[in-house]
This record gives sequence, C-alpha cells and structure tokens, in this order.
Amino acid sequence: MSTYSRKGADSVRPYRSEPIGTVVRRARQERGLSQHALAEALMSLSNNYGVSRTEVARWERGKRVPGPYWRGWLSSVLDIPVERLGAAARTARAQRAGPVASVRTDITTAGDGCHG
Repeated sequence: MSTYSRKGADSVRPYRSEPIGTVVRRARQERGLSQHALAEALMSLSNNYGVSRTEVARWERGKRVPGPYWRGWLSSVLDIPVERLGAAARTARAQRAGPVASVRTDITTAGDGCHG
C-alpha cells in the first residue's frame, strides 16, 4: 500500500480513497484560501492563466478532474504529494464512471432461425 507523510506529521498514514475534489477542498480550506485565491496562486506559480475560480469549483464538485499538469501545480501550492493527487484523481474517475453496465446474455445474433 502506498503511503505518504505530511509535513509536521509524526507518523506515516496510508492514502485514503477520497476523490480529488474532496482532497483539494480540504487542503484549500485548511490553508485559509478561497477558490479565487487558489486559482490566483496556481496562475502566478505556473505562469499559466488557463485556470479560474470556476475551474477550481468544478474540480471540487467532481465535475472535472485536473490533469497531470494542474495536479503538479496543486501539489506545489497545497503541499500535497503529487502521488496522492494522482490516486485521488483515479478515485474520482472511478466514481464518475459508476457501476459497470450489465451485459445482456439472452440475445443471440446468428443462427437463431428468425428472419423477420
């Protein structure tokens, strides 16, 4: 099992199976940042103005999952290991996909004698 240690933490704890939106929101709030302030910090640090408060809100609500580029910058701004953000992104994608659709096995496609 992968583990991480938080700065200042006395122990190493396993990754939780939380979606990335939950991880980002919690870390942002713990640092006293608004969504706007987080977006500004990401823009300033990355010198890329392609992120806004609206995009941060979408990440937090689970409407979108930040890609590897933004996860790297989120890691720097929020002091979260990029590996944890990657695991959280996978969790979010799995939750968005939902349960696997059932496959119908009662349908035949050839040789059933029906022509109509």
